[in-house]
Amino acid sequence: MRKSLYLLALMAWSQVAFAQAIEDEAFEWLQAYIQIDTINPPGNETRAVEFIARILEAEGIPYQTAESAPGRGNLWARLEGGDEPALVMLQHTDVVPADEKYWTTAPLSGEIRDGYLWGRGTLDMKGTGMSHLATFISLHRAGVTLNRDVILVASADEEAGGMYGAGWLVDHHPEIFQNVGLLINEGGRGQQREKELLFQIEVTQKVPVWLRLTAVDTPGHGAMPNPTSSVTRIVDALSILRANPFPPRMVPSIDDMFQSLALSASPEWEEPFNNMRAAIQDPALLSRLQTYSPYLHALTRDTCSMTRFEGSNKINVVPAEAWAELDCRILPDRPSEIFVDELTAMLEGTGVEVEVIMAFTAAISPTDTILYAAIEEVTGERHPGSRVTPYVSTIFTDSHFFRDLGIPSYGFDPMVVPEAEFSRIHGNDERINIAAFKRGVIDHLAIIAAVVYD
Repeated sequence: MRKSLYLLALMAWSQVAFAQAIEDEAFEWLQAYIQIDTINPPGNETRAVEFIARILEAEGIPYQTAESAPGRGNLWARLEGGDEPALVMLQHTDVVPADEKYWTTAPLSGEIRDGYLWGRGTLDMKGTGMSHLATFISLHRAGVTLNRDVILVASADEEAGGMYGAGWLVDHHPEIFQNVGLLINEGGRGQQREKELLFQIEVTQKVPVWLRLTAVDTPGHGAMPNPTSSVTRIVDALSILRANPFPPRMVPSIDDMFQSLALSASPEWEEPFNNMRAAIQDPALLSRLQTYSPYLHALTRDTCSMTRFEGSNKINVVPAEAWAELDCRILPDRPSEIFVDELTAMLEGTGVEVEVIMAFTAAISPTDTILYAAIEEVTGERHPGSRVTPYVSTIFTDSHFFRDLGIPSYGFDPMVVPEAEFSRIHGNDERINIAAFKRGVIDHLAIIAAVVYD
């Protein structure tokens, strides 16, 4: 990556006279965006599409929209450029539910307090979405010839699997992604660690495998229990899974990540992180790791979380059918079919059937692309002493749809987020630091400009 690309990017947008800085505009958009209810379920992402569309219309930028179902809107817009493979900036517009009684502010208030903007979606991922929009509009305003098309995509339903959003667009509007060579999405961020500022670029993720366990047995009165029931069969199956955690193993991409983390780790973790293939053989160390970082622990094995369970709808009735659902995440080194077969074998004899609700495929994006190099260069320029490392996520994003198409896809927002704030994602009192968000907007613009300007 030539240094001149970064300098050209700075010159390109400095030539345009703005009524106010783009980062201030982006923040105003974000505050209004947080107040738009796109909680999924049910989604109602068309509300977000209409919001983004109004901003694009004010800039004279054409766009297209499509609903995958009533209220499930998707939007895409394109800035035309040269013949290099296009770059997509992908955002999802839905957010997860929030229980107001556990928040200190209304979840959709967009309240400003203590230097933060509070609200569901500030971190996941309406903040990143407005950074994408600010970059897209800045490139349009600059009027500088681009070396490739830049495509803004705002999709529905990521929080429920993306089948009404990114997955639906891939199937029903494949023309959007023709000649696309790069994609940037959510997934990685800047993080201040013990010894340094680390920018983590998500290049792959654990593969979600969602399962339903179902048992059928003789129903009856709660006062006269039979030797077995649908409920006891489900409980027996869950007990087997809880008592037999999947064995730890280390895959190359995750091993590389741990070795990179060792460079900034505390003395307690420096040696284990440098040799995780040996360290994971020590149950005591794995127990300490889970307490220290559930996220890092989850990268050492396949996991299943028991999240849903239903039996009777009346306390004195033994139901004919009971079920439980598992959120399983498997390491990206083998097909999900093998995992499902192994789990099914573990439950043999319980009378429980295993159904796959959803399972994705595994793919890893390379680290030798112009976008990855631009992230390294711009963060190094704007954050001296920082370091970039590839990152493996335990959560899934819509990037897997595009990795399946062979498009190198990266989860990255250059905004620096303290590690303690990550627990607010999908949790209570989600918020975003206003100063960090504004700096992240400019950093993101610099990264994309370094890719699309010759």
